[in-house]
Order: sequence, then structure tokens, then C-alpha cells
Amino acid sequence: MKILFICTHNRCRSILAEAVFNHVCKGTIVARSAGSQPVGEVHPLSLKTLRDKGIPTGNLSSQSWDQHENWKPDVVITVCDSAAGEQCPIWFGDSIKVHWGLKDPSAMSGSDEDIINGFYRLIDLLAARATTLCEAKINDLSPAEQQNLLNNLGN
Repeated sequence: MKILFICTHNRCRSILAEAVFNHVCKGTIVARSAGSQPVGEVHPLSLKTLRDKGIPTGNLSSQSWDQHENWKPDVVITVCDSAAGEQCPIWFGDSIKVHWGLKDPSAMSGSDEDIINGFYRLIDLLAARATTLCEAKINDLSPAEQQNLLNNLGN
């Protein structure tokens, strides 16, 4: 299964999701991320906290969803509210579309430790969701069952 994680700037939440899902699912699910208005750089704390958790960061970059036009994801998951409300490219076509409203750890206020812990919490949440999808053998489910499982994970 191919999952494309979308966030407006493709700098933090969608990047974390891509890295975590690829690390946890080890090819059962192949994840990529993109933004409708990418800023062109990954948030430094995204990279730091992923590395701290032993998750590879070498292939991560902030990029436009247009760069994935020929990839044809099975599932498109928006992870920020602004991206969820945007008009998606037509090439998403028959992809299952789901919204997971994830808190942006880069927008948190507090001490440096509080902010870093926000990144760690999001990584842990994403790892739990990735584990659930892999254990559920999502590739063996019907599209309706996949949609239901993905929606339930986002709640």
C-alpha cells in the first residue's frame, strides 16, 4: 500500500508521518509526504527527534504534491486542518482520502524541552498508528474496510 501524507507546508507533521511509517512498516506500507505550499525545508526538530528515535532521515525533503503525480497513492491522509480544506489535485482520483488532525509540535509554546517532547509524542502516536495498520494487514482489507480503519485511527 502507498500512503501520501499531506500538510500545507510539508515541514513537520507530514514529514514525521512519512519517516515513521516507512520505518515501522518496513515496506508493507510505503509512505511519502508532500505539501500544497511546501516551504522547501524540513523543520530542524523533525530531523533531530526522528534521529533521536533511531528513525532514518536521509531521504526526507519538503516538496510539492505535484512531485508525486506519477506515484498514484492508494491512500491520501491530510494531517493538518488547512490542508484538509484545500482542493486536492485531480490525480488523487480514486485514492482513499482521510483526515487525521494532528497537533503541530512546531507551533507549541513552552520551554525547549516541552516543544521537543511534543515532537516525541507525535512520533509515538504515529508509530502506534503505523503498527496498528501493519498488524491489521491493511493490504488484505477491502477499500471500505481500509477507509473505516483509517478513519477510526484518526479519531
